[in-house]
Amino acid sequence: MANQLPPDLSKKNLSEMQLYVTQKHGTEPPFSGRLLHNKREGVYHCLVCDAPLFMSESKYDSGCGWPSFYEPVSDNAIRYIKDFSHGMERVEIRCNNCEAHLGHVFPDGPQPTGERYCVNSASLNFTDDKNGEQIEG
Repeated sequence: MANQLPPDLSKKNLSEMQLYVTQKHGTEPPFSGRLLHNKREGVYHCLVCDAPLFMSESKYDSGCGWPSFYEPVSDNAIRYIKDFSHGMERVEIRCNNCEAHLGHVFPDGPQPTGERYCVNSASLNFTDDKNGEQIEG
């Protein structure tokens, strides 16, 4: 876990929740995220470094309370780390570019991948394909 924030992160003016999720590997409360019900077409980026992570086409409603995707934008967008915290065995997902914590991936998603990338809205920034509007999670 990050103990000290990278110097350039202080310029981003992240909220307490965004810092908690991305730097301290926290989790926002279920059904509270700003991007949970977003249905626009576009790209979900890392809130910290703006690297593209997920396309809107791969987003679906899993009912879990967090934005869910069945695949990342590319094979090298996400870093996977075994997580044995809280008495569970899970796979943590982080931005492969800046190491920001995103959430976890589970093997109970829809086809074609069968995976559910369960992502905190607070770790994402969405860019609308039609008008370029950005929405922070």
